[in-house]
Order: sequence, then structure tokens, then C-alpha cells
Amino acid sequence: MRGVRLARPLILEAAQRAGDGAGGFAETWQALGTVWAEVRPGSGRAGEALGVAVPVQPLRITVRGLPQGHGLRPVPGMRFRDGARLFHLLAVTEADAAGRYLICAAEEVSG
Repeated sequence: MRGVRLARPLILEAAQRAGDGAGGFAETWQALGTVWAEVRPGSGRAGEALGVAVPVQPLRITVRGLPQGHGLRPVPGMRFRDGARLFHLLAVTEADAAGRYLICAAEEVSG
């Protein structure tokens, strides 16, 4: 991949569940560390929220490749944080056969 500029620091977060003492659980997000990324918009599409059509802007987030099982390798279900902005990871794939970069399909969600 040519021309990749990993110039945006994002905090990688993973969901943690803990019992709430009443038979349920509470979900919190734990910061795993900072990764440098390039964030680009994808093709927009229509979605639905509360029965109303809303635009959905998918994102393509590129980060440096890391081996499977590494603590900072993103996986679907994690999220990136950029200040108050949150990006939910839908899919993660290697950008090339050498695994130098990872491409994360994401959507911005409200906090």
C-alpha cells in the first residue's frame, strides 16, 4: 500500500463485562493503548434508527499490521476513540499478503 499516512492517534478500546450484583452485567470500555491510523470515509448508505431512515457513513481505518493475538491488534467488536468520537469496528483484514497494514471497517457511533 502506497501513500498510507498513519498520522492520527486513536485509542483502541475493548469491552469488559462485570456482574452488577443483580443478575445482570455492566459493560465498560478498557483502553488497551494508542495506535496510529489513517481514517478515510467509505461509501455512504442508508440505515434505520427508531423506524426513521438515517444516513450511515462507514469508515476505512488503516493501522500498522500486528500478529494475531497481539494486545494492540484490533478485532471486530472493539472500538477506536478519538476524543469524544467513537468508531465501532465491524471487520478487520490484512491490506496485503505481507500483513504490513490492517484495514478496519468501522462506523462512527454516538457515545
